[in-house]
Amino acid sequence: MSDALLSALAEALAELVATVDTSDDEVLDPDTAVRWLEGTAHTLGGLGQADRRALDGLFRAAALRQPPGPWREELLKVSEGFGLTEDTHAATCEAVADTARRFAATVRAADPATPVPTCPGWTLADLTRHVGTVHRWAEHLVRTRATVRVLTRDVPLDLPADPAAYPGWLAAGAERFAATAREADPDAPVWSPGADPHVRHYPRHVLFETLVHLADAELAVAGTVGPLHPGTAADAVDHFLGNAPYIPWVAEPLAHLDRDGAVLRLTARDTGAVWTLALGGGGFTWSRGSGGAEPTAGVEADAGELLLLLHRRYGADDPRFTHTGDRDLLDDWLTATAL
Repeated sequence: MSDALLSALAEALAELVATVDTSDDEVLDPDTAVRWLEGTAHTLGGLGQADRRALDGLFRAAALRQPPGPWREELLKVSEGFGLTEDTHAATCEAVADTARRFAATVRAADPATPVPTCPGWTLADLTRHVGTVHRWAEHLVRTRATVRVLTRDVPLDLPADPAAYPGWLAAGAERFAATAREADPDAPVWSPGADPHVRHYPRHVLFETLVHLADAELAVAGTVGPLHPGTAADAVDHFLGNAPYIPWVAEPLAHLDRDGAVLRLTARDTGAVWTLALGGGGFTWSRGSGGAEPTAGVEADAGELLLLLHRRYGADDPRFTHTGDRDLLDDWLTATAL
């Protein structure tokens, strides 16, 4: 693709977005505008850091070609509106460390032998050891730029002999991972178990793994889950759906689900995010937004609640979920995608 074509496409997109943002409610329904912009934001959010910087430059160049005035100012807001000026990689690395600190604080004063109801057969010690192992495994992969799969048993863990010391060990490993990943080029290639074989995969993967297991720890210790940031939870749902086809024990049951043509829709009350899952072809496809075929079934809750539903931390019968359509489809999906 030529530089001229890239510039023209960026300028067209920037002008479209600015037009939507500045349209009166009588001209463009606000809900429709939100759906349009959310879908675009999701697409651009999947770009690597280098591409985000390049697109920001193209948007800014398009704006500066306009004469000074209100329209130029609107165009200059486009990059910021899509978060292209943010260093999302560094922010995600820091979020890993923050979430690990919260996890360590949750389990530090608890009996390591406390059962974890959402992970049958596990104690808090088992859960903490698992999460800390994920941190060290991911740090090893990013630091060595591994090109093939590395098993956790081949990564030095330096696990303390006393389970009471596990929380401090976990927090230290998370800090080490965050520092290693922050210093790495997010677009550098590295083996991954999912859809994105680059360094940028790991901060998101480790953050969401830690977040879900933090919920496990909080349920075991306090019986309730602490607040989940809605935007982070929505991103975690994206991550789960994007990587599910690469997980054999998820992809195989989905391939035999026998619900071709069925459509499952997830709606987040707090963020307004919508995920549409179309089953068929030996698996499923998904997209952000409510376009396309009418859903066979739908479920609505806050983004964090939907995340924990997908990971079976909440049951679908919990009153926090509102259901529409064929409830059996949701149950079939949850059974097939059990991790």
